[in-house]
Amino acid sequence: MWEADPATFLILALLAGAYAYGILANQRWPLPKQVVAYLFGLASMVAVLTGPLDQLTKERSFFIYIFQQMVLIFVAPPLLILGTPGWMLRPVLLNRFVEPIARRITRPLFAFMLFSAVFTLVHFPAVCDRICHVHPFYGDVHTMLLITGLLLWFPMTSTLPEYPRMTYPMQILYLFLFMIPMTAVAAPITMAETVLYTYYYVEPHPFGFTPMADQVLGGLIMWVGQGVYLMFVFSAIFFRWAQRDDQDVPPINRQTPVRMLHPQRGASA
Repeated sequence: MWEADPATFLILALLAGAYAYGILANQRWPLPKQVVAYLFGLASMVAVLTGPLDQLTKERSFFIYIFQQMVLIFVAPPLLILGTPGWMLRPVLLNRFVEPIARRITRPLFAFMLFSAVFTLVHFPAVCDRICHVHPFYGDVHTMLLITGLLLWFPMTSTLPEYPRMTYPMQILYLFLFMIPMTAVAAPITMAETVLYTYYYVEPHPFGFTPMADQVLGGLIMWVGQGVYLMFVFSAIFFRWAQRDDQDVPPINRQTPVRMLHPQRGASA
């Protein structure tokens, strides 16, 4: 972990420190499932941003680099948000100086547009070759993807009643929108006839792949992997939506009370 990029180590330390401070300042513990979710979110970041996986990225494995990004965008953010109780977020997001800005940047349309712009930009070959793998920007790119990922997932996973989640139909529509920028970036990478990123045009590859095979595999992880993942999330949302509708509908096949069937008889009695 000590070999991590300084910006990466800083963001991990801030996330862990802020959570611990929230517990101490409020003198209360989150629910066990929230603590587990938050710890898993941090652990997923540590796993991909430090140690062997991060080293493989620095050894110019493109598909590991893409896998790293998928975790930062789709795995860590919802776990971190779901693991943070509303009472811990309230003093920050309802602060009179922060709230006007927070209300705007957590709106679904703004969050989606910001994510789309950032995600597309960091995968543009000229930008990726010159910035994404160059110090000191390497860790900053990770931080930027994590922040946009948090904003992207917040409208669906907010634990603060003052910032209510979208309705289930809107969540499903929002998930389908996720696929637009991902597909727009992944399809050209997967189907390109040449290596797009000169940074990864090196041999030997850590796994023995050619640069072209490495690029295709990375594109497939981005394209197919995010599609499968979002389908699981979609199914979970649809299941919860169906459960709620079942609770709202009166039970059937229940015997109607006699008083309702024979109101006059009830009155005469």
